[in-house]
Amino acid sequence: MSEVREKAALAKSAAQVMNRMTTQQKNEALLAMADALVEQQASIIAANAEDIERGRGNGTSESLLDRLKLTPERIHGIAEGLKQVVELPDPVGLTLESFQRPNGLRVEKISVPLGVIGMIYEARPNVTVDAAGLCLKTGNSVVLRGGSAALASNQRIVEVLRAALESTALPADALQLVEDPSRASVDEMLKLNGLLDVVIPRGGASLIRNVVENATVPVIETGAGICHTFVDAGASFDMASDIAFNAKVQRPSVCNSMETLLLHESFAAEHLRSLADRFLTASVELRGCERTRALVPEAAPVSDTDFATEYNDYIMNIRIVDDLDQALGHIARFGTMHSECIVTENAENAANFMQRVDAAAVYHNASTRFTDGFEFGFGAEIGISTQKLHARGPMGLPALTTTKFRVFGNGQIRG
Repeated sequence: MSEVREKAALAKSAAQVMNRMTTQQKNEALLAMADALVEQQASIIAANAEDIERGRGNGTSESLLDRLKLTPERIHGIAEGLKQVVELPDPVGLTLESFQRPNGLRVEKISVPLGVIGMIYEARPNVTVDAAGLCLKTGNSVVLRGGSAALASNQRIVEVLRAALESTALPADALQLVEDPSRASVDEMLKLNGLLDVVIPRGGASLIRNVVENATVPVIETGAGICHTFVDAGASFDMASDIAFNAKVQRPSVCNSMETLLLHESFAAEHLRSLADRFLTASVELRGCERTRALVPEAAPVSDTDFATEYNDYIMNIRIVDDLDQALGHIARFGTMHSECIVTENAENAANFMQRVDAAAVYHNASTRFTDGFEFGFGAEIGISTQKLHARGPMGLPALTTTKFRVFGNGQIRG
């Protein structure tokens, strides 16, 4: 039996125990995990140093190495994140609906764990802990498959977490890490119907596309964010400048950052030069349409390929549009249904935009950077879903549950 199948089978068996764990038992386990991370930080940092050394030898950029690096302060922060999950309400076992039928049957709809979650990700080692905590809090087992760049870190972290679980009511087998770094292990996970109940990919566009196109296990698609900000005619310059700048520059590497700025032609004629100067001063590379380049010669020509690219970098497209309809058409063509914003003082245009844009989050006069579980008040999140079935937007604890019906009778049979 392969490593992937063996560990998924262990997680499946553990799921039968997990679905009857109480909130107190789950919270006690998460607190034990948090304490263990801090107690074992030296060994975790030593393992992380192996990943850093290997990455540097492979030519990984210093910025990416910094994202991968673990320090005592970062480990304390990761442990604190687990403690914050403890404080969140348990979404499992809630009665969502209750009604009685004319024949006397009493029907209840309750929230239950999904079962076994397969998590495939390329992110920093903190995601290993975040995903484990969220899945266990919701009574699920989880099979983690992280990126090869953090393999040693993830191995040690999972060893520490599983050892902590041994002292609690939760089965340690509810937490599994696939250690095979080859793409074959991902491909196998995608076909584990009957062992995995759902797969959640978190990473770059190519990873997500591979999972969505090849999985036979149900998938919750997350991530890819080609986000836009449209500045309408008559918008406040100060507000538009602050929102657009925050959406692009505050943290460009994340999926809710802005990639394309759309400007109404009248706003652009009056304000684009000043707006562009602010971005250029922040070392943002600008790419623009012909009308943009007439006002900002420093901007490079922009192409449809650029409009369809999630840069996650200090690069931004600018397009001047005739009106709201043209902006909506651009978003419909190039957007990824993640987060879209309109900056306007026109209530009718704002309502039109909010109604017609098809995205997980639509903003009026606020930065797209707010599409985040913590910012929405959900606490931690396992990702941002950009699809429409089961979950959409920031996926907090409730998104890791499903429902079942309990039907109570006193001898009824169907005629």
